[in-house]
Amino acid sequence: MKRYESLAEDIAQSIRTGVLKLGDRLPSVRQASASRGVSPSTVFEAYYLLEARGLIRARERSGYYVIAGARAMPPEPEIVSRPDGDSTPVDVSTLVFDILESTRSRDVVPFGSAFPSPLLFPFDRLARAMTTAIQKMDPWSTIDDITPGNASLRRQIALRYLIDGLHVHTDEIIITNGAIDALNLCLQAVARPGDAVIIESPSFYGALQALERIGLKAIEVPTHPREGVDLGALALALERHRPKACWLMTNFQNPLGSLMPDEKKRALVELLTLHDVPLIEDDVYGELYFGSKRPVPAKAFDTKGLVMHCSSFSKSLAPGYRVGWAAPGRYAQAVARQKLTTTLSVSAPVQAALAEYLAKGGYDRHLRQLRHALSVQQSAVMQAIVRHFPAGTRATRPSGGYFLWLELPEKVNALEIHRHALSLGISVAPGPMFSAQRGFTNCLRINYGHPLDERAEAALATLGRLVSAYSDPKTGAAAGNQGKSRNI
Repeated sequence: MKRYESLAEDIAQSIRTGVLKLGDRLPSVRQASASRGVSPSTVFEAYYLLEARGLIRARERSGYYVIAGARAMPPEPEIVSRPDGDSTPVDVSTLVFDILESTRSRDVVPFGSAFPSPLLFPFDRLARAMTTAIQKMDPWSTIDDITPGNASLRRQIALRYLIDGLHVHTDEIIITNGAIDALNLCLQAVARPGDAVIIESPSFYGALQALERIGLKAIEVPTHPREGVDLGALALALERHRPKACWLMTNFQNPLGSLMPDEKKRALVELLTLHDVPLIEDDVYGELYFGSKRPVPAKAFDTKGLVMHCSSFSKSLAPGYRVGWAAPGRYAQAVARQKLTTTLSVSAPVQAALAEYLAKGGYDRHLRQLRHALSVQQSAVMQAIVRHFPAGTRATRPSGGYFLWLELPEKVNALEIHRHALSLGISVAPGPMFSAQRGFTNCLRINYGHPLDERAEAALATLGRLVSAYSDPKTGAAAGNQGKSRNI
């Protein structure tokens, strides 16, 4: 990230968290230059970037002022969940499948999608890398690399760990068919049918589906919308249930967008080490940070090999290529055996293409552009929610990723909103799909990974009207009969 981008993001974060409020004057260019130790041109570029994002505005002969402060954003949820702490059999696959199936059409505005816009990714450069890699491919590599994966790709991943200060040996890294494959292999390496696994509440629906498929029970632990899982509740669950594993997202959690602070990650690993419970760490959004530095994973604090770190290129570089990996610490051999008896291998040409692309450079430049686009889109969607949604709507303020979590007025039924919105050509992800206990009935996950064009703005306006209508039981029924022939 360039200096002006880092400065702009620090200021944007201050605006998102309410440190800088609507109407506040920013330091003069001279003051900011002196206090930050950067050139005036760097400050100007940062201010121009913030102005382009709609966060500040210049006043002639007066300076720059915040125009999208705390009052221009929905308030944050305070406490997202209070699960009962019991272990619960999981049965969400039908609900999840039905909802996700509805998001595949290009005619639908994709607020419920699990992916950002494909136009944000360098598919042309990846195609050239694929051509070069195939021409250079050693035929024996298709056999030698079957279980662990392409040696060059694993080396490139190990180098990226090293950049972040983590020493992960190449031999520990196992290439998988996307992150979901890595997560499932790790889960199967440590748990058996009937066992209990701790998850967040709300939780990524892929984790719920994995538990359901294997026949595991879910222990839902409250998760803070800003700082991640509640460690006190986690400690009680560990004592009460003796789970076989924890499956958590410490960086930009799906669906909340929460980011666990470093000291909390350290305490998390210490707590799990005390109980000798492995952590399956889902870190697919870690590269999509808006600040000046990538947040380290919990694995950075692991000294006993208990953290099974999983990630992929699907969210940051190559959606559809289905290449992920696991770095499962002491469980590497068990995960490799699971892979050998299940998925066996990942496409050799695709692995070689990604190794070629990473070796040639350009990945970090692409990531800077991607992060900038997502940050701009988040600000635009936040402001649109303020314009169109009723009082009582709350929204998380993630500092990375591409999901917002909306808490709607209590009387709103998110599943009804989903069904009605879909009839109008708009997809959303309703809260109950993120809980084994089918909670969060008045919550939605919104994807801001697509540009807020005129069509998307109109869709948010329609959603706001639906929420307003359903929040009033007298008008909710009428809202259900309005506009069913309309499309956004």
